[in-house]
Amino acid sequence: MPYRWSETPLESTLTLWPHQSMTPRGFSWFIGSTAAMLTFPLFAVLGSTVAWVLMVFFVAVVAGIWRAIAANQKARSTREELRLTESRVDLSHQPPEGPALFWQANPHWVTVNLRNDGPVENYLTLRGGGREVELGRFLTPEERQGLYDELQARIRRA
Repeated sequence: MPYRWSETPLESTLTLWPHQSMTPRGFSWFIGSTAAMLTFPLFAVLGSTVAWVLMVFFVAVVAGIWRAIAANQKARSTREELRLTESRVDLSHQPPEGPALFWQANPHWVTVNLRNDGPVENYLTLRGGGREVELGRFLTPEERQGLYDELQARIRRA
């Protein structure tokens, strides 16, 4: 699960993050092997001007793949942290760019909702303090369902 609960006597903290499928070492291997495979067709035209023309396209392809993976890695830097105490629920959402977003409410008035009419399947939201905020948009529907059950139990205990 791409989330973790940590407990202290006074509070529970839930930290959520998107799936991290590619390590920096995996990125290096992928870019290197892609570049190597793209050079194989150049051997057939080595020594001609066609090789230089093709090389421009191969460099553009590797650069495009590099940028796409780098943008994906930046998007995966999103973090959410939910702190649950007897008197307060605090949620902070740190997007890849821009300032962090904060929400807080009294846990006795917070409701956990799992809806199917949202932008994603099993849309998980917290309602309280006059607002409704989403939680874990980057999780799979099954993970949001499991987190919903855990949150229901923990908020009832608070």
